[in-house]
Amino acid sequence: MNTIIPTELSEGGLIIYIDDIIICSDSWSLQLERLASVLHKVAEVNMKISLKKCNFGFEELKALGHIVSALSLGIEKNKVAAVLLKPIPQNKKEMMSFLGFSSYYRQPLKDFAILAK
Repeated sequence: MNTIIPTELSEGGLIIYIDDIIICSDSWSLQLERLASVLHKVAEVNMKISLKKCNFGFEELKALGHIVSALSLGIEKNKVAAVLLKPIPQNKKEMMSFLGFSSYYRQPLKDFAILAK
């Protein structure tokens, strides 16, 4: 996907992860402009898009286990439950495993590194 979308489109406003494209903007007009550019490029290379998998005009979305909006980055509730349901580590190996598992969600957790010590 990164090879299809030109650099000028992907700088500021597009997040590309494998075959997913997230288009971000500060205004609806800019959103539509970026969407048109992406769709034009997709059509140019004869790429197919599944409309069933598309979401348009949302202020918040779920991506890679996170809830992303203009104001915050959060963790999906079912992912929080998975961390909370893990058994309490009983030894160093289990603790290292737990920290590795939970560190995927470290970004929205203030002072995660300090808490993990």
